Amino acid sequence: MHSTQPNLEARETMTLIGSDKVEGTSVYRPNGDKIGSIARVMIDKLTGQTAYAVMSFGGFLGFGEDFYPLPWSLLKYDEALDGYVVDLTEEQLTGAPKLASVDEPGFGNREWDRKVNDYYGTPPYVI
Repeated sequence: MHSTQPNLEARETMTLIGSDKVEGTSVYRPNGDKIGSIARVMIDKLTGQTAYAVMSFGGFLGFGEDFYPLPWSLLKYDEALDGYVVDLTEEQLTGAPKLASVDEPGFGNREWDRKVNDYYGTPPYVI
């Protein structure tokens, strides 16, 4: 009997990836140096558009990390690295908007979104 139910085990296809597989994925510079990993993906509830990925950076053994929202449009998936590449200098990263916790209330409000987009010079994900 053929089922019309979606295969919930399919966490990745040729062009799609499940959010649980994105979380934990490494983020690299174009030269291949690892700079962090994806801690969370923020998706607009009303439009379904991916707003940004929250990258964890710094710290040691999970302590002292900072969390940086990166506009999704800046991330490019690299199959050879099996991770995302973002072209940011050390200065750009250290000066970027950040929070000390992935659960801080700053993520997700329009003022925060505007600050992030202004910093990176990216258009807002919602028009």
